[in-house]
Amino acid sequence: MAIFAGLMEKNWQVYSGADPEQTGRLAAALGVAPLVARLLLQRGIDTAEAAYRFFHPDLRNLHDPFLMADMDVAVSRLEAARARGEKVLIYGDYDVDGTTAVALVHSFLSAQGFFTSYYIPDRHREGYGFSAAGVAFAREGGFSLIITLDCGIKDRDRVLLATEAGIDVIICDHHNAGELPPALAVLNPKRPDCPYPYKGLSGCGVGFKLMQAYSQRAGIEPGRLFAFLDLVTISIGADIVPLTGENRILARFGLALLQTQRRPGIAALLEQADFKKSALTISDVVFLLAPRINAAGRIFSGTQAVALLVSDSGEDARPIARAIEENNKTRKALDSAITGGARQLIAADPFYTDSFATVVYQPDWHKGVVGIVAARLVEQFYKPTVVLTENEGKLTGSARSIAGIDLYETLSKCAPLLEQFGGHTMAAGLSLKPANFEAFREAFDRVVGETLGYRRPTPQLPIDAELSFDALDHNLFQQLEWFQPFGPENMTPLFLTRGLVDAGGTRTVGNDGKHLKLQLRRADGSRAIDGIAFDMGHLAGMLKEGRAADVVYSLEENEWNGRVSLQLMVRDIRLSANQASVTPAS
Repeated sequence: MAIFAGLMEKNWQVYSGADPEQTGRLAAALGVAPLVARLLLQRGIDTAEAAYRFFHPDLRNLHDPFLMADMDVAVSRLEAARARGEKVLIYGDYDVDGTTAVALVHSFLSAQGFFTSYYIPDRHREGYGFSAAGVAFAREGGFSLIITLDCGIKDRDRVLLATEAGIDVIICDHHNAGELPPALAVLNPKRPDCPYPYKGLSGCGVGFKLMQAYSQRAGIEPGRLFAFLDLVTISIGADIVPLTGENRILARFGLALLQTQRRPGIAALLEQADFKKSALTISDVVFLLAPRINAAGRIFSGTQAVALLVSDSGEDARPIARAIEENNKTRKALDSAITGGARQLIAADPFYTDSFATVVYQPDWHKGVVGIVAARLVEQFYKPTVVLTENEGKLTGSARSIAGIDLYETLSKCAPLLEQFGGHTMAAGLSLKPANFEAFREAFDRVVGETLGYRRPTPQLPIDAELSFDALDHNLFQQLEWFQPFGPENMTPLFLTRGLVDAGGTRTVGNDGKHLKLQLRRADGSRAIDGIAFDMGHLAGMLKEGRAADVVYSLEENEWNGRVSLQLMVRDIRLSANQASVTPAS
């Protein structure tokens, strides 16, 4: 039985475990539970010294920003702009990564005496990337330097346009880089010739490194820049970049700021979201803050998000936050309607019966939510997915992928059929002529099929360990919290417990009984633990019948009326009779 009705069943993969002697030595050296040592070893952390660095991120361990290619040129140009009083335009993408980057760089440079303004392209009129309209704005406004954030690496023509107008361009981007545009400086750790040791920075993270380099050169006290780590952390969570290395350091300290020194815009947004927990995690960033900040650019304008993030007072921030909350409600309604329409198209078209990819199009779908819809279709069908709409005579849209399919490489092989594309391994944007839709759908499907070896993959659910309920206590939870912040390449540990039955408190909750509030215990034991299983309300009957189930979950603490208790965040449930399908993972 799968988690969700209609979704593909996942292949459970339980890690076979590290060497017991090595696990024991590391646990003894650290004074931690063997499970914690095992989790460290599974992450490649095999010494007490490495574990200390992992558990105690230090801002002093950030890499020298001047290791990044072109950084010296970029900083020298900033120094010249400051000395000559030039006008600097901060240009960024309309998503969370871009708007947080613009808010950071604009605010920091303004505080250092630069004459700055910012520009966010209109998603509907200009589309993704460094636009001709943005160059025109800079030319007409007398700007002599443009800093692009989270975009620019694929925008050769617009960089040339700016250069021909006498405007220098510094690109800060983190998307995959092919031929570099002719900018004054291209800051991107993914440049083939860039020696920067950490490649996983967000777009905002690259902007932060530019500000770090400028601060070092100008002798600015580091704390003045570190005050913006909350924005970097929001970008890290929203853009799904690795939570390893430098990102782990930045996010750990940024989360501390989000707990203790919330800027007015973030406080107003959390107030609108009715956020009452005492602690804010990366998950809250991903599922609470990011969708709301993104809603500004999806429904109205990314400029609205920047205005919120640079607000100096709650009085200024609250009306913007209220408007963004309304945008988010609109986004949810559009998401639901378009996802339903896309599913109907898929059900009605025989092409998708045997396809390895999904490519759907309707001319009236809202451009701001097609990326979300693509993600939902991947979740249901587990195929790389492209969702397209029509804008100014072109098909434009977003793509989302699955494990084993690099979207950027896949789209590169379809490039003759595309007008423009760019992005990451797992997410990308693209545009094409309407006449090329059928040819692109076939080409994209063919490339995905070839890459998969014409095998239909099953989504994997990696499980860190099989545990008994007896092992679950607050001490273990506190040790697991040392692994925070969680994210790609450092995912929340998942555990499996077999043979659980309803302890009497299982019930459906939420609209139409969509979710499941659980109370579970071992069939041969008395201890019960509460849990929550989103989108699993349809399983209530099975558990109420007294049938034993195997449950995959992560651990969290639940606060209710001042009481703190352990809770299972359930990821998958199967009848115990299916346990033979569990496979080991290395």
